[in-house]
Amino acid sequence: MPMDDRWPVAKSRRMLLSWSIPSRIVTFAGSVFCKIWLEWFNRVKFYNAEVFHQAVDKRDPERGLLTICNHYSCMDDPLVWGMMKWRHVINANKVRWSTAAADICFTNRLNSLFFSLGQTIPICRGEGVYQKSMDYCIEELNEGGFVHIFPEGKVNMDKKSTRLKWGVGRLIADCKITPLVLPIYHIGMDDILPNSAPYIPRIRKNVTILVGKPMEFGKELEMLQKLKKNQREIRKHITDIIQEELRILKEKAEQLHRTHFGTNEP
Repeated sequence: MPMDDRWPVAKSRRMLLSWSIPSRIVTFAGSVFCKIWLEWFNRVKFYNAEVFHQAVDKRDPERGLLTICNHYSCMDDPLVWGMMKWRHVINANKVRWSTAAADICFTNRLNSLFFSLGQTIPICRGEGVYQKSMDYCIEELNEGGFVHIFPEGKVNMDKKSTRLKWGVGRLIADCKITPLVLPIYHIGMDDILPNSAPYIPRIRKNVTILVGKPMEFGKELEMLQKLKKNQREIRKHITDIIQEELRILKEKAEQLHRTHFGTNEP
């Protein structure tokens, strides 16, 4: 199926009530479901959630927000957004745009419509950092929007360190105004939705969500440009910095998870 058919969202269409109203309904319903499922039916501990709330509410309105996190389960997004405040849930302008695998979530027109209304962007594996979907993410960030991506590029079922995709470096380097980057690490999402059959969401599981410190790349990009680094080198450099930050967050999140829930896992 052509990408234009799989992905019906477009800037012009988003301006129409016939698109924006159903989109608000879907994003609201999804956000409510995730918040209730995560907070009411499971045991979740948030760390530094106020940093996320401030990034959503108080950053420069012309500056985009790019959140990144590990990918342990197909329910990471949207469940991780259970840490949103109710004031965010009822405001569609505060809801993220998220990336998802086109060959999983955009397999037919009905699925494509649903996920597009839910502010999801299809990523085509193998099409590289300059594919249409990455361009769209940059457009959103350039308009001060909120975009979330999984830089691992797939569900990391064995939870081992893996090289991040350079697309995250491009999103940061190619924006008109360097976005605020916020790393997040979570533990336990794959207990709520296991990566093996039967794929049924579960309850009463232990979940830890750790929000890291906001990452500023403006000065870093200026330095790289002065050193006359090419686009490929810049993307790699930025991605390497993010990879190290996620590694540090992983160690902290795992320790916090063990301490709070009194378990030897993960």
